[in-house]
Amino acid sequence: MTAAGNPASPADSGLQVTRLSKTYAGPSGELSILSDVDLSLVPGEAVAVTGPSGAGKSTLLYILGLLESPTSGTVRLGDVDPFALAKVDQAKYRNQRVGFVFQDHHLLPQCTVLENVLVPTLASPGETSGAAERAESLLERVGLKDRMVHRPAALSGGERQRVAVCRALINQPLLLLADEPTGNLDRKTAATVGALLLELSAEQGTMLLCVTHSQELAGRFPRRYELTDGRLENAS
Repeated sequence: MTAAGNPASPADSGLQVTRLSKTYAGPSGELSILSDVDLSLVPGEAVAVTGPSGAGKSTLLYILGLLESPTSGTVRLGDVDPFALAKVDQAKYRNQRVGFVFQDHHLLPQCTVLENVLVPTLASPGETSGAAERAESLLERVGLKDRMVHRPAALSGGERQRVAVCRALINQPLLLLADEPTGNLDRKTAATVGALLLELSAEQGTMLLCVTHSQELAGRFPRRYELTDGRLENAS
């Protein structure tokens, strides 16, 4: 068994991962990427996962974000087993309960900063009361109040990644997944973006799971794990 986090959180809010495994079929047999991974988070908690390339860090995030399915094991976010949902409900779950920040910002070049932040709200137009106000508040919070009508090409790399963080938080998700969020940034900008991730997720009571090669970024997190040979071990 691998390292476990804090005790299970209340049924309506926490993340509980139990004996999660992922294997792929390869030319010489099955390739094990994740093996019996256990992890739990409670609202407002932040966890960093480090490990060498190919260790399965991104695979773990993709499973928790329903971009991939596990081979075995269970995932529960609040009172929901997302892999038991129909495909249409999985898409709604992913949009409303999970936020993503990737190494590349993936902003839409034809849209303004404000419009980019609001993109996730377009999938549920009947459930987005106050979205514009939240978007403006988030952008002001990250120092982009005067950049809302600019397009991504007019922004620096750090500014674009701050927009991506705001976009990930606009639907007030329960879980925020960050995959190498500072990997394309210089050291000073990476420190700023890393601090904002932690501060904003804590302010919203969002669970934050960040995978990174950066020991400097991981060192900012109160809980740290290392993923090696598919197994999650406590690194704190």
